[in-house]
Amino acid sequence: MKRDLLQSYKEELAQLEARSNLRTLPEVVHRGRDVIRQGRRMLNLSSNDYLGLASELSLRKTFLESLTPERFLPSSSSSRLLTGNFEANGALEELLCRLYEAESCLVFNSGYHMNTGILPAVGNAKTLILADRLVHASLIDGIRLSPAKFIRYRHNNYEHLESLLHHNHADYERIIIVTESIFSMDGDEADLRRLVALKKSYPNVMLYVDEAHAVGVRGGKGLGYAEEQGCIADIDFLAGTFGKALASVGGYVLCRRVMRNFLVNKMRTLIFTTALPPVNLMWTHFVLERLEGFDNRRDVLKKMSLRLREGLIAKGYACPSGSHIVPVMTGGSREAVLKAEELQREGFYLLPVRPPTVPEGTSRIRISLTASVRAEEVEHLVSLL
Repeated sequence: MKRDLLQSYKEELAQLEARSNLRTLPEVVHRGRDVIRQGRRMLNLSSNDYLGLASELSLRKTFLESLTPERFLPSSSSSRLLTGNFEANGALEELLCRLYEAESCLVFNSGYHMNTGILPAVGNAKTLILADRLVHASLIDGIRLSPAKFIRYRHNNYEHLESLLHHNHADYERIIIVTESIFSMDGDEADLRRLVALKKSYPNVMLYVDEAHAVGVRGGKGLGYAEEQGCIADIDFLAGTFGKALASVGGYVLCRRVMRNFLVNKMRTLIFTTALPPVNLMWTHFVLERLEGFDNRRDVLKKMSLRLREGLIAKGYACPSGSHIVPVMTGGSREAVLKAEELQREGFYLLPVRPPTVPEGTSRIRISLTASVRAEEVEHLVSLL
């Protein structure tokens, strides 16, 4: 009898469904800050559009007025090392260097490309990577692809990290500390100043900080948590993304010029991929030029986030977050699914976050606030929880 080569996949899918961990691609229609799914209109609280720029029609209209058929280039048609390195690439990287007062910058197709490509390029058998246990999956994948040895230190536990540095610094050519600034699942923050101090304690230690969820929403100019903490210049790899608060696509790293040159020569996810379309780079440049002027949106987001966190704490919820990302823990996956369905019926588009995105037993509803949410909507959400 012929063997069914798909049987094992079918069985695993059935197991995921039995554990309430089966995923499907949701079909939604976007209407400004709302989404429509299965005929129900809901406030979108599952987006990373933290400043509400992606749903801001006036911004898009202004940008489109600057385009001509000659300037509208929807494809780069090549790797950056061949013919895909357009003027828009250099203009965007120059703008980022100017905003951050950085020596050098490199733009990538996505934050995932960035995080899976940098660490394998800069690490070797004489490198040790010390990563926070809760760093994003893209960083974990990059660490696994790297020839470097790695140890994951306990989340935001800098005594544990200091102990690892003390016991290992003499055995490696370099040690790279890896962390997020605002963590994507709990919304809590790293102590960047302390990490910088630890880095400076040893001559062979470098610091890699992923600012994906802080860019645009933190700092006086919206440059991120490192700007807020006053330590931009002390971070060796300051990584960010355009695909969240900045309403575009792509990632970037700010670093020393020698590191940029090294990545251009060694980073596989940069070398072996078609570059971003110039029109996307131009849109990102357009948004970044206006970033400092969105301080009112940042203020609204900060106030609404505090209001939500205080409301949850008052109702007895543990709330590790110090940001606009606020988890509501349910524990089990089935409970998270049911709670999400209940909130959707009440007009809030919230989704369950389940394993393997988070560890078993820590399923949750992840609330991603944006600057377009209103105080009465936050109050109503808290009342439902």
